[in-house]
Amino acid sequence: MAVFAALIAALGLPGALVIGGGAVPITFQTLGVMLAGAILGARKGFLSVLLLIALVAAGLPLLSGGRGGLGVFVGPSVGYLLGWLLGVLVIGWATARLLPRYRILPALLWTALGGIVAVYLVGIPMFAAITGTPIVAAATASLVFLPGDLIKVVITVLVAKGVHRAWPGLIAPRPWPWKREERVTASA
Repeated sequence: MAVFAALIAALGLPGALVIGGGAVPITFQTLGVMLAGAILGARKGFLSVLLLIALVAAGLPLLSGGRGGLGVFVGPSVGYLLGWLLGVLVIGWATARLLPRYRILPALLWTALGGIVAVYLVGIPMFAAITGTPIVAAATASLVFLPGDLIKVVITVLVAKGVHRAWPGLIAPRPWPWKREERVTASA
């Protein structure tokens, strides 16, 4: 878990790309968050991201651009940081259900739901509230992140596919909730 927290921090070293003077930077760190869920699973991935966020809160400059400290948590990007926690849970939860096969198309869908939709669901409203921007305007402004985030989804799925092929059993496969009756019937 600490290794993934370090990976996410290292992905911030190249810095951030700020488009159009935006308050929320585009970073590679979201790729690390997606990879944590897709490779470690929900629990370990969540703990990795939580560790990174705790280290940032403690003042370590681990976010892109060398940002760290409690000030980060009152800035416009705090919702996206907290959204990482929801995103990694969604990706990890789904990955356990996609295994052992880990088919590309379902993995792309679930990684996009966790790595983009879940993060934006937390990030956009908090950005709007902190900056005083109308929610529709904040959502529209967030569209600039979408192409890069979609590329990160593809990279995550391809890397995770290779990792799960090389190390099967890294995440214990779990049944989908609507298929629980098969497991109950089989164990009865």
